[in-house]
Amino acid sequence: MSLLLSLDTSTTVCSVALHRDGTLLGSYELFTERTSAAMLTTLINNVVQQTGNELHQLDAIAVAKGPGSYTGLRIGVSTAKGLCFALDKPLVAINTLAAMTEQVRDFFPVDYTLCPMLDARRMEVYCAFYNQQGQELDVTSAQIIDENSFHNWLTSGPVVFFGDGAAKCKHLLDKSPKAMFPDVVVQPSARTVGALATLAFNSGQFEDISTFEPFYLKDFMTTQPRKPVV
Repeated sequence: MSLLLSLDTSTTVCSVALHRDGTLLGSYELFTERTSAAMLTTLINNVVQQTGNELHQLDAIAVAKGPGSYTGLRIGVSTAKGLCFALDKPLVAINTLAAMTEQVRDFFPVDYTLCPMLDARRMEVYCAFYNQQGQELDVTSAQIIDENSFHNWLTSGPVVFFGDGAAKCKHLLDKSPKAMFPDVVVQPSARTVGALATLAFNSGQFEDISTFEPFYLKDFMTTQPRKPVV
């Protein structure tokens, strides 16, 4: 028996879910800007209490480790680690793109390649490639997209691009007849983080809570303040 609380704050979505043995008991998701810092702990308490459970009953805390928003990932991982320390529970970390793939993989034939994409500003995206079984075919990376991107993948078979990064790049990638784009934007969700975390929990794949850091993938970018005009 396992009771897992899962968090995903990889993007502007603030998402929490509770699973027992891989079965979803409840979830909350907010799709508004800058909600993670203000609402995450409230959503956690709501999903635990309203499913008739208590925090001390949890067997582990799972978190989407990235890639994604620097600030969002920092909030989610910090909250998850704080709960682990306070409750003396193990930490499970799931790749955000793998969890996104879990949302769509059952809807496509076995010979389709799945490419989740998250917006990384301008024409850059965080992406990876998975098969229909959810197995990673290429490492997660940051890519600057142009009309020649992913030529090798698109010549070998149909590729489904999804996520907010795919929506941004569609006008460049849809020139290939093998590039496919779902009508609905797929957002990261704690529901599929929890589904994958259950498998990781059962196989004992835990993180070192004291040293674990989010998978930022690239350095945090800041802008230089302008000098005041004298």
